[in-house]
Amino acid sequence: MPTSKQITAAYKLAQQRYADLGVDTEAAIAKALAVPISLHCWQADDVRGLETPKDGVAGGGIMATGGHPGRARNGDEMRADISMALALLPGAHRLNLHAFYAETGDKVVERDAIEPKHFSRWLDWAQSEDLGLDFNPTYFAHPLANSGYTLSSADDEIRNFWIQHGKASRKIAQHFAKKLKSPCVNNHWVADGAKDDPQDRFGPRQRLAAAYDEIFADKSISAKHCVDAVEGKLFGIGSEAYTVGSQEFYSNYALTRDKVLCLDLGHYHPTESVADKVSAHLEFHKKLLLHTSRPMRWDSDHVVTLDDAVRNLFLEIARGDAWDRIYVALDFFDASINRVAAYVTGTRATRQAILCGLLDIFPPMAKEQRAFQPHEPLAFMELTRALPWGAVWDELCRRANVPAGADWLDDVAAYESQVLLNRD
Repeated sequence: MPTSKQITAAYKLAQQRYADLGVDTEAAIAKALAVPISLHCWQADDVRGLETPKDGVAGGGIMATGGHPGRARNGDEMRADISMALALLPGAHRLNLHAFYAETGDKVVERDAIEPKHFSRWLDWAQSEDLGLDFNPTYFAHPLANSGYTLSSADDEIRNFWIQHGKASRKIAQHFAKKLKSPCVNNHWVADGAKDDPQDRFGPRQRLAAAYDEIFADKSISAKHCVDAVEGKLFGIGSEAYTVGSQEFYSNYALTRDKVLCLDLGHYHPTESVADKVSAHLEFHKKLLLHTSRPMRWDSDHVVTLDDAVRNLFLEIARGDAWDRIYVALDFFDASINRVAAYVTGTRATRQAILCGLLDIFPPMAKEQRAFQPHEPLAFMELTRALPWGAVWDELCRRANVPAGADWLDDVAAYESQVLLNRD
């Protein structure tokens, strides 16, 4: 593994190579470290939640597969695992909580009755880690989601239960924001839909829009504290034929209600480019929430790697200089590998993509008003792939005092041996 001196020496060579092309690597490192990435708590426990009793795992649309040992079984173990991952990650981070990670002790608290006090241990931990918190109402994994419909349900009692849950989530998000002095992104996603072609597509969407309107009607919740986002999807488990909250639905809803639109890399057809959607949406939307995940065949939410999809996404952000118009969060869950390693791999890949975007050679060329021949952009894009961005990444890690390269694997192996394998 390279020493600190070797990393610095390699960086100096890379710095000059980029400087010859007009790229300031110092500015890129500083910006790449400053962009917050919101880690998702549900990787730590395979999306099981902490509710008591734990009998509501049906009504899903979401599932982790695999049986690697060491899954976190309670909030303390989840926080310990996430803290371990954070120690190996460079840059600014947040934590993204789902509502069914409330800690209520032995008392059963239904989701329409959750309060900020049920997340006090998460809040205390976030303060100790100097992290901001984001939030998500959990409209799945509950007996009242078993029909396949929640906020769009034709049953008034079921729909009202979930509306009250959505309202409660906004109060919790605002509480987090005030306590941590950092806005809390509160992302709404429902798995509502039909396994086969429904006889009515209009009704559920009308009810879904009306339900959201009721949730967002509480004027005591400030948009400066609770940043509401809505997330669409192509399809899900049990909603293969019809997804109520489609991309088209949420794009229009967010635009007309002044909400943040969430784009998840895995929620589209495999041939669609999410990067291409960024400039189209930001022409009209104020901000976007980006979920980095890695679909494989379908929305399977694999651990993020530095593939073309995630790299192109942040290239698009960089070329539009849209960093202040996005929120970056993770959304993957893999129970087949070491879960701390999943966090570290996926988060580092996301920040590497951010760095690569900031090292792009096209913005400085644009400032020079260079006139390209038709063949030249393609050639320069290929050149970009071959530039020594890895040396800049190692220097970024060195400055953040975290392991460079794959050195972090030793720390994960030690943690697995000493902590994870000792769990029942």
